[in-house]
Amino acid sequence: MFLAYTVLSVSRHRRLEESSWDLGIFEQAVRAYAHLRPPVVDLKGPGFNILGDHFSPVIALIAPLYRAFPGPVTLLVVQAALFALSALPVTRASVRLLGTARGLALGAAYGLSWGIQRAVDFDFHEICFAVPLLAFSLEALLARRWRPALAWAVPLLLVKEDLGATLAALALVVAWRARGDGRRAVRPALATALAGVLAAAAVFAVVIPAFAAGGYPYWEKLGGDGGLLRGLGTKLTTLGWVLVPTTGLLALRSPLLLVAVPTLGWRFLSGDAHYWSTDFHYSAVLMPVVCLALADALDAARRDRRPWLRAYALQLPGAVLAAALALSATSMPLARLGEGATYREPDRVAAVEALLARIPDGAEVEADNGVLTRLTSRCRVFWIGNTQGVRPAYLVFDNSTGWAGEDPVAYAGQLHPGSRFVPVGGAGGVVLLQRVF
Repeated sequence: MFLAYTVLSVSRHRRLEESSWDLGIFEQAVRAYAHLRPPVVDLKGPGFNILGDHFSPVIALIAPLYRAFPGPVTLLVVQAALFALSALPVTRASVRLLGTARGLALGAAYGLSWGIQRAVDFDFHEICFAVPLLAFSLEALLARRWRPALAWAVPLLLVKEDLGATLAALALVVAWRARGDGRRAVRPALATALAGVLAAAAVFAVVIPAFAAGGYPYWEKLGGDGGLLRGLGTKLTTLGWVLVPTTGLLALRSPLLLVAVPTLGWRFLSGDAHYWSTDFHYSAVLMPVVCLALADALDAARRDRRPWLRAYALQLPGAVLAAALALSATSMPLARLGEGATYREPDRVAAVEALLARIPDGAEVEADNGVLTRLTSRCRVFWIGNTQGVRPAYLVFDNSTGWAGEDPVAYAGQLHPGSRFVPVGGAGGVVLLQRVF
């Protein structure tokens, strides 16, 4: 899985196919941590501290590795390693509950799950740390190791602000499962659930606003006309993808599925349609939850008195793996590993990189998607049109579709009235301009 994820994401980067926006943002933050500076991300605005956007200090753990190997590929490889690592506790717990053959089938299905593949295929995101934490926590929970289950889950508070609610849900499931072991087992779980809620509230109301002017910037995405019913078809489709090909609906029989409710809740209550679908990285944190909820439900179903349910449980691990293999070979991102073009670097890429090499290290550059991550490891990069008064030394963007008009110099003048830019060169539709005053 590590090799597959790495080849998939790094090949996209080599071919200039990644969206680059999020990868550039996270690289700027990690680069700042690596040089012991505040995590300023100029792509979000000059001097913008990323802790005022999302509370994800966990990415500082990448800083030592990035200092040794600076560049966006380091982030992609770390993400691939973390996703692959999560397959170990998922497989181990499944084998312990279901036996070797069915446990390995479930572990392989998890490694090929569509939510993980979508995340690997969409740049880098902080949730790659949450996925193994949830997997190890739920493995411990299924083994009735209550304190390790809580200990693995607590660091979720450092991954992203919404995961405090996920921690609370997981701790409540621990309390429910531990109720037969007495109060000494239940009380720490309830205390952790309360701590998760309070910590999340503090991050939303105090910590993030302390780094951002105007409070938490994503409140405006909640709600909207229609509320939960808005985009209902898309939401039900996503819910079907979460439960059907990954679990055959049997995960609904496990209380572990409650751990997925906070993530699904904020996504479906949001007015932003990007959160509703199966695209991007938003479903990755659901994959270890639904997979281990399935393992839990299968373990119980094998002992059920109803013959049809026992038969269904015996066949389901193989069916789930077959579904994952079929999707991976046809419509999912990993299918590209079988295409020769994945391993070839287009001539356009070499030409664009030669053009960007004309920008000196440390220069201030205003850029758009597609070329950001070729510059963020060595330049101060701003998002095009969002320099907020900073006059960059260089302006570079992909105008192959003509979105900036036929005269790039005139477009640069519109962005920076009073400044003059001259053409430096072009390649593959990418235009490079330099400011002369």
